[in-house]
Amino acid sequence: MPANTQKIAPRKPRIDAQRNRERILEVAKEAFTRSGANASLDDIAKDASVGAGTLYRHFPTRDALIEAVYRTEVERVAAAEKKFSANLPPIEALRAWMLLFVDYIATKQIIGPALNSLVGGPSKLYEGSRTQIKGAIDSLVKRAVKSGDIRKDLEPFDLLRALIGVSHVASGPDWQQSARRLVDILITGSRPIE
Repeated sequence: MPANTQKIAPRKPRIDAQRNRERILEVAKEAFTRSGANASLDDIAKDASVGAGTLYRHFPTRDALIEAVYRTEVERVAAAEKKFSANLPPIEALRAWMLLFVDYIATKQIIGPALNSLVGGPSKLYEGSRTQIKGAIDSLVKRAVKSGDIRKDLEPFDLLRALIGVSHVASGPDWQQSARRLVDILITGSRPIE
């Protein structure tokens, strides 16, 4: 390679293109929630107020769109840790994040069958999400332990296991309300023993 050749940084997407992408992802999440993996991509484009060409420019395949919806949800939950930590006391930040995690589980259950339709399966996708989610809960619990709100022997991942467990035994449409009540039980049970 010649010495004077410079790498050109990839161009940032235009603001309107970024807005279109975000709108498509939000509408797609709702469509997959309602109709599963076979939701009409043309209807998603229409509901997002973009043309089919715009949708396919951002997401050339159904699998690409499903994967992007899932990644967006994981990133949203992981990023909420910083927002909650900056704006709430440690125990309240942990509680707020756990409630958001319940919503994430619901999304994952809805999008899960669609993820399983991905060529090669979702295992790599799940690996990356596990790291992000585990990092968020670890940080929140560490902060709550430091403040004295949570017992020092608490394993952060145990909180996630409990919430995920409730979702796996979901036998009816009210499992989310049950999981939300479980958040408060878990928070109470995590307090230091006096």
